[in-house]
Amino acid sequence: MQWTNFSKLDSYKTLETLAKEPVCLKTAMAGEGGAARVAEYQVPMAGGLVYSYAAKQVDSYVIAALQKLADEAELTEKYEALYNGEVINTGEKRMVLHQLCRGQLGKDVIADGVNKREFYVAQQKRAGEFAAKVHAGEIVNEKGEKFTTAVQIGIGGSDLGPRALYMALENWAKVNGCFKMEAKFISNVDPDDASAVLAGTDLAHALFVLVSKSGTTLETLTNETFVKEALKKAGLDPSKHMVAVTSETSPLAGNPDYLDSFYMDDYIGGRYSSSSCVGAAILSLAFGPEIFQRILDGAAAEDELGKNKDITKNAALMDALIGVYERNFLGYGITAVLPYSQALIRFPAHLQQLDMESNGKSVNRFGEEIDYQTGPVIFGEPGTNGQHSFYQLLHQGTGIVPIQFVGFKKSQMANDVIIQDSTSQQKLCANVAAQIMAFACGKDDENRNKYFEGGRPSSIIVGDQLTPEALGAILAHFENKVMFQGFVWNINSFDQEGVQLGKVLAKKVLAKQTEGALTSYSKLLGIF
Repeated sequence: MQWTNFSKLDSYKTLETLAKEPVCLKTAMAGEGGAARVAEYQVPMAGGLVYSYAAKQVDSYVIAALQKLADEAELTEKYEALYNGEVINTGEKRMVLHQLCRGQLGKDVIADGVNKREFYVAQQKRAGEFAAKVHAGEIVNEKGEKFTTAVQIGIGGSDLGPRALYMALENWAKVNGCFKMEAKFISNVDPDDASAVLAGTDLAHALFVLVSKSGTTLETLTNETFVKEALKKAGLDPSKHMVAVTSETSPLAGNPDYLDSFYMDDYIGGRYSSSSCVGAAILSLAFGPEIFQRILDGAAAEDELGKNKDITKNAALMDALIGVYERNFLGYGITAVLPYSQALIRFPAHLQQLDMESNGKSVNRFGEEIDYQTGPVIFGEPGTNGQHSFYQLLHQGTGIVPIQFVGFKKSQMANDVIIQDSTSQQKLCANVAAQIMAFACGKDDENRNKYFEGGRPSSIIVGDQLTPEALGAILAHFENKVMFQGFVWNINSFDQEGVQLGKVLAKKVLAKQTEGALTSYSKLLGIF
């Protein structure tokens, strides 16, 4: 297995040539040919989902070249090496094992003297058993009363992924009778964040989940102190209201200041940690451990599909390769993620971190400068809200922004009305179908202000309903897409040194060890 810079591969030259005359979407998507294309250009996913790439600028020649790229770059072989425990995170010299939280894809992975699959399952089980005792009233507050609210304290991957998953299933769980506790989240070190959450929370019946792998994350520990002070002011014992999710070597592990501690390790990066106890604790409290397991089952099934070498049968791999083609050969530097589901309102924010923190690199996995573009800028908002916000630029702006839609045939709450002969859900689905075609085909008009050029590519993930299994499959799809793209670009998608410099300088500011412009900015902001 070779780790080679992308631009050195033979398939790179092939794709360069093909991109000189890109597929005309207006022609490809028009008429009966467009209908046949939609039927052909789709890949089944786990969780009852389908990935459709008919409205992308690809044809049989581009697909063949992308398959050649996948083979030449040994993408599925590198995936196999990852889940079998090879050291893939070269920056930190670590294995990458988040898929192991949801299934055994290959051989046993032994590290630190333990079977890591067994370790992750055991911790998820402990978190689930703890949640079940909370629900049953076996774990209660000082007065023997049941907890009614769970509040996660964490930042980055300890917040974005779990929050997105919670919000995605909150209404579904209420309708399906498995909503156990409301979950809230405190992440920003801005005191207004914690203050607002605490002001709307019944502290006497709140259970706080502190998440920090190292046990030293400044923002998280600051918010922990904020919460503890609020509990004390309310006459409550913080140690009776808090659990920790951390590593076994952190100062939080086994600490009597917490009701219990659940463990993760350094082989799972924060943005990939929703499948670990980072997600297990809060989601099991909110919905019950059975629902969390269903999320894992959907993710595990999608992980399994990621093994397929045939890109027309591997949705994450196809999505990744088309993204590479758009980024490196068609010159598109931004991707919009547009879920036509209000439940996925925070999913674009999670994907921003997942994608941009993973693949925002300018050196390869050996620390050598590369001569091609890597990860795109990710942004998004649910439709139809986005249509009345930034779609103007997407349709008629000077640049082309590829789009990833997500849509479902049915709503989660089974509560709808018929207005003008159609339901709200039908209107929602009609809008996403219309947008795909509007972006692809545009509209001719003599009035240039009303002219739509078209030729703007999109893909869509479609499902029947947003269920736990579908949600897990979507989570794994994007994690694996980012992984495959990192492999193509020969970068390390599993460290995040770009996050560190600002933290270091902030500590210098707080210690009053500044000079020059940093001192001036500190004074401008009223720090000293």
